[in-house]
Amino acid sequence: MSLIAAQTLVQEAQQQHYAIGHFNINGLDWITTYLQVAQSTQTPLILATSDRLITDLGGFQYLSHTVRFLLQELHITVPIVLHLDHGLTKDHVLQAIDAGYTSVMFDGSQLPIAENVALTQEIVHYAHARNVSVEAEVGAVGGNEDGIINGIQYASVQDALKMKATGIDMLAAALGSVHGDYVGKPDLNFARMQQIAQQTGLPLVLHGASGIPPEQIQTAIKMGTAKININTEVNYAWLNAVRHKITTPDVGHEPMPVLQAGRQGIKSLVTQKFTEFHVLGKAADKGV
Repeated sequence: MSLIAAQTLVQEAQQQHYAIGHFNINGLDWITTYLQVAQSTQTPLILATSDRLITDLGGFQYLSHTVRFLLQELHITVPIVLHLDHGLTKDHVLQAIDAGYTSVMFDGSQLPIAENVALTQEIVHYAHARNVSVEAEVGAVGGNEDGIINGIQYASVQDALKMKATGIDMLAAALGSVHGDYVGKPDLNFARMQQIAQQTGLPLVLHGASGIPPEQIQTAIKMGTAKININTEVNYAWLNAVRHKITTPDVGHEPMPVLQAGRQGIKSLVTQKFTEFHVLGKAADKGV
C-alpha cells in the first residue's frame, strides 16, 4: 500500500472516539518494527520524524525512499502516514513535502500568532495542492523539544480559531503536556480542550503524551483528540530491553540478539498504545 495523507485517518478517529498513534523514528529498527506491528495487528499508523533528527537519520529523501521501499518489502497493506514532526521552518516543511512526506507539522509556536498563522496558511496552500495534510500548533508545549527548553504556554480559543481559518487538518493545542520526562503528575486543561474542540471542530493532537496517565488519555480521546504522539516511552522501552539483554550472562559479542531485544521492547510498547488509543485492528474496518 502507498503512503497516505493523515486527514482521513484523524477525521475518522475523531468521529468514532479513538486516536491514531504517532510514533517517532530514531533509526531503521524503529521503522521496521512499527510497520510490522501495524501490519500484524491491522492498525493504521503515523510514522514521524522530528525535524531536529532529519540530518542524523539521512535526510528527507532517504527517509521517504526507505519507508516506501519497506512498505513493499514487508508487504504492508494497512494505512501508513509519513509525517514531519515539529517542522521548525517553512523551508524544511516544503522540503519534506517535495521529498514525498504525506503529512507535515509546522511548529510556529515560538512566533507571534499572526506570523504563525500567516506561514501556516502558505504551507497549507502548498501542501493541499499536493494532497499532503497539515498540522499546526498554538500555544507552546513545555519541556525539551529540538534542543529548546521552555515552559507551557496554554493555547487560547481565539488563537485556535485563527489557526482553523488557515485550513489546517489537525491542531496541536498546548494544554499542559510536555515533551520528554514529566516532573510530577501531568495536569491537562480539559475545560480548554473541550472549548477548542467544540469551537474549531478540528481533530486535536496531543504532543508529549509519554507519561500521561491512562485516565487522562481516555478523557482527551473522548473530547476529540484524534492523534497522540509517543516518543519518550518508546525509547525507554527500547533502552530498558537493551540494558536487560546486555546484562544477561550469555549475551556474547554478537549485536543482533541485543538489537532484537530492543525491537521487542518497541513492539510491546506500541501494541500497548494501540490498545489504549482504541485503534487496534481499525485497519480491518471498512471505514479506515
